[in-house]
Amino acid sequence: MLKQSKFLNRLEMLVGEDGIQTLSNKSVFILGIGGVGGYVCEALARSGVGRFVLVDFDVIDITNINRQIIATQSTVGRKKVEVMRERILDINPECVVEIYDLFLDDDLSILDRIGVDFVVDCCDTVSTKKNIIFYCTHKKLSFITCLGTAKKFDPSLLEITDISKTYNDPLARILRKYVKDNNISSKVPVCFSSELPVNVKELGSTAFVPSSAGLLIASYVVNKFICDMKK
Repeated sequence: MLKQSKFLNRLEMLVGEDGIQTLSNKSVFILGIGGVGGYVCEALARSGVGRFVLVDFDVIDITNINRQIIATQSTVGRKKVEVMRERILDINPECVVEIYDLFLDDDLSILDRIGVDFVVDCCDTVSTKKNIIFYCTHKKLSFITCLGTAKKFDPSLLEITDISKTYNDPLARILRKYVKDNNISSKVPVCFSSELPVNVKELGSTAFVPSSAGLLIASYVVNKFICDMKK
């Protein structure tokens, strides 16, 4: 149980002592610690979430520096999950941070074993996104999936909505079809941008769209925890 920390005083003014305690008792599974996932971790750690489960098999590359919060000249070549764990614990040493250096695809048994309150999907693999949607909707586990942030330039066009209401996103089109074909009637919350992708061949990214998506997702998670507490 998280002890009251001075760094949470400003947040406590908004959510109260009960809100801080609720957040300290919550656990979040974050898949993909990149441009979006890194900022999800950052904001949730600064909001006093008590337990993190981080999954990513990648290492930090110099090309990540323009948009990933853990990517600096000194961290290039290091495992993303290891660097993110260090950063979270530097923010809040009372956190529990479990890391898994692996590629998650068809086998989601890890979610059965670890037990979490919320799943945040920030990965790049379409098949994994489909599996996360199927697993979480059938298990009635709270989750959110991030759609494409590459080739986007305007963070003000990001929003959180149901997959059925998305447009201008090629990934969303694939996932909408998957949801329909599998008769998934539950809501599928996603973070997406209505901006038309910039017409370039490579997956170019800015510093501000992925980070804004991560902060928006973190806000969604924290608000859901607080709203559930008040029910």
